[in-house]
Amino acid sequence: MSTLGALSMAVVATAPMLVAAPAAAAPLSIGGATITRTVAQADGVRDVYVRSTAMKAEMLVKVLPSRVNAATSPTLYLLNGAAGGYNGSSWFDQTDVIKFFADKNVNLVVPVGGVASYFTDWRRDDPKLGHLKWSTYLTKELPPLMDAAYKGSGRNAIAGISMAGTSVFQLSLDAPDLYQGIGAYSGCAMTSDPIGQAFVKLTVARGGGNTLNMWGPSTDPEWVRKDPYVNAEKLRGKAIYVAAGTGVPGQYDNINAPGIKGNVTALAERIAAGAVIESATNYCTQRMQTRLRSLNIPATFRLNYPGTHSWPYWQDDLHNSWPMFSTALNR
Repeated sequence: MSTLGALSMAVVATAPMLVAAPAAAAPLSIGGATITRTVAQADGVRDVYVRSTAMKAEMLVKVLPSRVNAATSPTLYLLNGAAGGYNGSSWFDQTDVIKFFADKNVNLVVPVGGVASYFTDWRRDDPKLGHLKWSTYLTKELPPLMDAAYKGSGRNAIAGISMAGTSVFQLSLDAPDLYQGIGAYSGCAMTSDPIGQAFVKLTVARGGGNTLNMWGPSTDPEWVRKDPYVNAEKLRGKAIYVAAGTGVPGQYDNINAPGIKGNVTALAERIAAGAVIESATNYCTQRMQTRLRSLNIPATFRLNYPGTHSWPYWQDDLHNSWPMFSTALNR
């Protein structure tokens, strides 16, 4: 399922996921968050349930612990897009992360939820999306908890797709010392100019939310404070990988491509809506490239390749950016 299709279905499931499961042995609590139970899946993935003080809810986190025998392991956080990882829209559903990371010393942590939230702390509760304090949860509560549970080394990287391709920069701005590496795949690293604001508002509205409850009206200074383009200087010292296609159909935009598998409707959606969104993110990404170059901040950019707003290209980006992440995490 495409990210666009999954977002439409995810609107009915914006509340944090609650799933019946056997109780864990003993709760692990650190700094306002508690692992209440863990359920092992057959593929090595663990469904970890976290009671978050910030979110006022039990949150689901899917974790693939390092399968390399090491004293400690760094952590790579992978954020899903605007569909929140529901209805087949997760990294574990759409990519080969289980196979790709089988021989790599890294813990993968994929939070579930965050539909149309931009993974930020919202100013007010939203009638549709609820109580959202994602930045506090992801940067203050979850990392020490994951390190304690999975022998974390304290070194972290974060990557995200689409909506989360903006969020990964914003989370780094919120927690300057937390991440050594950032990967933004088909995101728009601009939020305060008219085009960036329109992109954010459209994404949130598709999930049923209202950006007035997130950062206030368009003139509110919070839109500028959350803008990675404006605040790019604060990204200095991070390992950065940014990618976006042109929107023109590419190698994965055909009837036999991954995620399509003969589905004509899915292909039409990928080529139509996926092309428009990707061309917009390409514009933002080119602007970000110019901005970082003007500040002499090193970054790797993959731009102007034929491709739409879809998972097969993001899998390629994860593969391509892993050497950069590995170096940053183990430096």
